[in-house]
Amino acid sequence: MDRERWQRVQALFHEAADLPTGEQRAFLETCCEGDATLVVDVMALLEEDAQGDSLLDRDVGQLAHEILEETSEAAESLKDFGPYRIRTVIGEGGMGVVYLAERKDLWSQVAIKVLRDAWVSPARRERFTLEQRTLAQLNHPFIARLYDADSTADGTPFFVMEYVEGVPITAYCREHKPSVAVRLELFRKVCEAVLYAHQHAVIHRDLKPSNILVKEDGTVRLLDFGIAKQVQILGEAANQTIPGARLLTPAYAAPEQLRGEATGIQGDVYSLGVVLYQLLTNRHPFDGAAQTSAQAERALTERKLEKPSAVAGRQGANSQGREGGNAEGKAVWADLDVLCVKAMHPEVQQRYASVEALIRDIDHYLKGEPLEARPDSRMYRLRKFAARNRTEVIVGAVTIASVLALVIYFTVRLAHARNTAVAEAARTLRIQQFMTNLFQGGDAAAGPADQLRVVSLLDRGVQEADALSEPAMQADLYATLGSIYQKLGKYERADALLGKALEKRRAIYGGSSPQTAESLIALGMLRAEQARLDDAERLVREGLEIERRRTTVNGEALAKAELAFGRVLAQRGSYEPAIAELKKAVELESKQGAQPVNLAASLAALADAHYSAGHYEQANELYQGVLEMHRQIYGPTHPLVADDLGNLGSIQQDLGYYAEAEQLNRQVLEIEKAYYGAAHPKVAKALTTLGRSELYQKKYDEAEEALAEALGINEKVYGRMHPEVADTLNELGNVASMKGNYPEAEKRFTEVAEIYRTAYGDKHYLVAIALSNVAYAYLNQKLYARSEEMFRDVVQRFTAALSADNVNTGIARIKLGRALLRQDKFGEAEQETRAGYEILKKQTSPSISFLQAARKDLAAEYDGLQQPEKAAAYREEHAAAEKAAMAKK
Repeated sequence: MDRERWQRVQALFHEAADLPTGEQRAFLETCCEGDATLVVDVMALLEEDAQGDSLLDRDVGQLAHEILEETSEAAESLKDFGPYRIRTVIGEGGMGVVYLAERKDLWSQVAIKVLRDAWVSPARRERFTLEQRTLAQLNHPFIARLYDADSTADGTPFFVMEYVEGVPITAYCREHKPSVAVRLELFRKVCEAVLYAHQHAVIHRDLKPSNILVKEDGTVRLLDFGIAKQVQILGEAANQTIPGARLLTPAYAAPEQLRGEATGIQGDVYSLGVVLYQLLTNRHPFDGAAQTSAQAERALTERKLEKPSAVAGRQGANSQGREGGNAEGKAVWADLDVLCVKAMHPEVQQRYASVEALIRDIDHYLKGEPLEARPDSRMYRLRKFAARNRTEVIVGAVTIASVLALVIYFTVRLAHARNTAVAEAARTLRIQQFMTNLFQGGDAAAGPADQLRVVSLLDRGVQEADALSEPAMQADLYATLGSIYQKLGKYERADALLGKALEKRRAIYGGSSPQTAESLIALGMLRAEQARLDDAERLVREGLEIERRRTTVNGEALAKAELAFGRVLAQRGSYEPAIAELKKAVELESKQGAQPVNLAASLAALADAHYSAGHYEQANELYQGVLEMHRQIYGPTHPLVADDLGNLGSIQQDLGYYAEAEQLNRQVLEIEKAYYGAAHPKVAKALTTLGRSELYQKKYDEAEEALAEALGINEKVYGRMHPEVADTLNELGNVASMKGNYPEAEKRFTEVAEIYRTAYGDKHYLVAIALSNVAYAYLNQKLYARSEEMFRDVVQRFTAALSADNVNTGIARIKLGRALLRQDKFGEAEQETRAGYEILKKQTSPSISFLQAARKDLAAEYDGLQQPEKAAAYREEHAAAEKAAMAKK
């Protein structure tokens, strides 16, 4: 047997060995293409391999079957994975077995992937662990989500992920026969998911239709990161490559992968190109769905890629809703050919440099615009323009006047640009004169005062602006001065000036101008600070729509608009839509040439939204990155650095690390007081968060002193019915509760709930927090039935506004369990307390007070249920956590 044939036998053996025994021969007969001798040789190896008695020689499918066989003792323990109950096997591969399972308490379906033969191969275990870590860091609507990860009693690792009830993307298109445009929109979603993975430093390396499922409603899910690879730097060059093992699907692997060379993000681009080719033609570009690596590599070098248009023409493209057959159809297919051929180019340097570049050309195609990948020519661009503007071009083409009109248009535009530049220079000079007069108080012979207060300076600036005779400059100054008043907490003055700026810009530039959009967004963000969220969303949305409609888009202006809209959505409690908008802002700000300051602002807002949604790990990672950026840009004592430290402190607080939170909050207060003075709302916020961290360490007097000072500042700045006031009142209610003054606590919390309802509406999670505190005050006053009723309502509110496994939901369920325990409803109490306990145990410090309270309650509940062993176990766990906490102190 020659070397090449032996390599082929080995390759087929390894591929067939991962299949169930009953499927091996059929697989080989398909792959061997009539070579009966080759089938016999490989089957002989497989049969010999199956005869061994050691665990290493056992058939993997048989072993998996035995593990789950109902008559086996081991099966009884593996039929349940924690709270999940196994239903059936839904897939097997080289890495593991995938089961359909059901969560016992929520009755929701999930997929559980279990590593096969984990004890045999450390390399396999390492790849499996990498897939867990990869999925854990990817949170995208088009990527199957990771829910949980653990190991069985014998150490076999598994993880729980979203169950996707769908079909491969190629099968979906064959069944539904959508148009080319719909296929491209579907494919674009796949590209978005891959781009998101690349932006998080993850290369998939095994993109193929079976890993891209489409649900019946048309939603896409990307699966199987089993051989994904992490790159070192997110922004690495397009040709950056990294070494990887030859774990791949040959029919979809890039040439450099097949050759065993280092592979970068362009490998995923190639695989996407193959998938796109199949979506457009309903066939593989090389008819190679069952090829070995050697066959696939040989096909790439020996066979020329047939253009999709030629394949579609033979298949009768019109019958499947494709554009083809006429002159226009050929032009359209020329662009589709470019998309596929460019993505699948065998040379890495000639391929799309990134998935983002591929997405851009897909968007260009869908909008009828010229592709970046096509050679630029006047005729091509004119043809694309004509396709997008068919009616206008037909009407204009009947006379030579259309050509003349274009010449005049560009001539006038150049003249307008020149005049605008001259006017801008004059305006700059006028602003310089304005600033000089501002500091001199109108007296050219006088210097600035020794004690010039900022507010006095601003008031003088408003007088100067009122006296100007140039409306455009007047509007600009109103906008600038209004934003400064806003930063100083002078909201009434800011409101008046920003309103004037908007009114004047509409009159000067029109309702769809970028200047008007800027004023709409600025006024909308002020409304958000005033907690007038309906007005805020309306104004910012209007400004954002103007930026999106502009023909020549200013990327920086659009990014600011997306950022503002995302912030307003987050403030309204719409966290997932907010995260989607803020990611758009981050993407725009991440482009080459963007300002680091703007990128940091977008990342900080994205972190805020993740934090509010309960995504603590993502939020913490983003906040740490933003903190380093702000320190490098502004130094260690800037208010933005204080904001970052405060955000990190809030995460520590929520996770039960109160001493760490207090340390961070004291740094925040020191920075804010030095920067703003003692009576600023930012100082009040810092005092409130400091009081909160002191409260949970039972430093009641220190906490009450800080909170009373914060309340005085907030009421003076905002009035009584403002969320900042509610935040401080809530902590004062907590002080009263922890000191045993429960009627006072109930009063405080009820007022907090009303303020939040007024500001955010009844469904916001902050309303649920306030009501939870009211219910706990009832519990402490021994109004158990009333407390139970309200806690049930609170659990539903948290589940709807956040999620069933959010920390706040877990705390509410523990408190509901206590209300039931006080009424001797031991069975119901145990169910709620244990559910809350499991949620918090996975996400918080073992010594957090809520977990300790849950352990005590569970012990009492199991006593009531006559289960002393379980009661004793939780008492021991409570004592161990308490001992560990004392040792830490």
